[in-house]
Amino acid sequence: MLLFTGKGGVGKTSLAAATAVRAAANGLRVLVTSTDPAHSLADALDVPLADTPRTVPLPRADGRLSALQIDAQARLERHWSDVRDYLVALLAWSGVGEIAAEELVLLPGIDELFALIDLRAQVAGGDHDLVVVDCAPTAETLRLLALPEALGWYVDRIAGPGRRMLRALRPLARGAGGAVLPLPDDDVFATVERVNADLAAVHAILQDPATTSLRLVCNPERLSIAETERTATTLSLFGYAVDAVVVNRVLPDHVQDPYLARWKARHVAYLAEIEASFAPTPVLRAPLLDDEVIGVDGLLRLANAVYDHVDERALRDPVRPVTVEPTADGHLLRVALPFATKGEIDLQRRGADLHLKVAGVRRTVALPGSLRRDQVAGAALEDGWLEVRFRPARSAEEMEVAT
Repeated sequence: MLLFTGKGGVGKTSLAAATAVRAAANGLRVLVTSTDPAHSLADALDVPLADTPRTVPLPRADGRLSALQIDAQARLERHWSDVRDYLVALLAWSGVGEIAAEELVLLPGIDELFALIDLRAQVAGGDHDLVVVDCAPTAETLRLLALPEALGWYVDRIAGPGRRMLRALRPLARGAGGAVLPLPDDDVFATVERVNADLAAVHAILQDPATTSLRLVCNPERLSIAETERTATTLSLFGYAVDAVVVNRVLPDHVQDPYLARWKARHVAYLAEIEASFAPTPVLRAPLLDDEVIGVDGLLRLANAVYDHVDERALRDPVRPVTVEPTADGHLLRVALPFATKGEIDLQRRGADLHLKVAGVRRTVALPGSLRRDQVAGAALEDGWLEVRFRPARSAEEMEVAT
């Protein structure tokens, strides 16, 4: 599965669609879809799309291209209605109006989260050799990719104890005015646990660099490059592999208009900077074409220009951004943090979790069983990798501190 995100606007959508068109033209069974609420995918393909896969005609029938515009709201109704209804009832009991309660219970991005569950079904179904996803712009995508792990962390700590607490709370459920406090029933807990299991499976697929990678799209401009570097750091922090950076709308060499001379010089300088800073990640160039990229023919033209002499499906050997390695005196946890600096990193061990904060972005890393009874012996930032050293606890007191 390939996910496209970044500072690309409609160009990002066109690059995702172009990749899918080229792969299908080369004989693969491809699904292209979008989690971007802007719904630009249908415009790029120049075909109407719906919430079920639709076959997109190709100039030649070597492969098969299907396209899907996920209805995130419909997924929310299907997967989360029991929980939503309970939370609305709880807020209504506390005096919040029904309309306001409906708004309050919808976490930002939760509807798009359920679109990921649909992607898992598409991947697991075996009907497609490649799934290409046009993600929302950077901020929304980072929030979306962080939610499965964050939700899982809370569910693991709340859902199980919550069931046991219900019996103790029922005698206290009647408020001062006689209104009964709504308590979640088994259907609510079952929904939360089912969604958590589905998202855990999605999370495993997304974090497996052998099956999924992200491509960052940026423009050859200072602000876009800076945002892309921060995005790469955050994606690595959360364990997602980036296999390429696509620089969009690069002025071609044959354009010699004096009006664009300064832009051309900037593009040359910025491209060299991107290639140096992102190495060894491949950097591809999407030229600014002489017309809008609309429809299959235009998308194929763009794809051939971007992926000239390379395989559009995979551009880098799988690299795991988070690894655990044995050492002579314990273990080494390595987290890829490209572009991060020492002053931006805050690291704390709390029980079985490692809390990381990088440039204002937080992640809670659940330590594997082999590390939970070990102590943190030190940490360092080396060549874009945060290396945390663990050693076995040597006494009961040290073991108590570690756990």
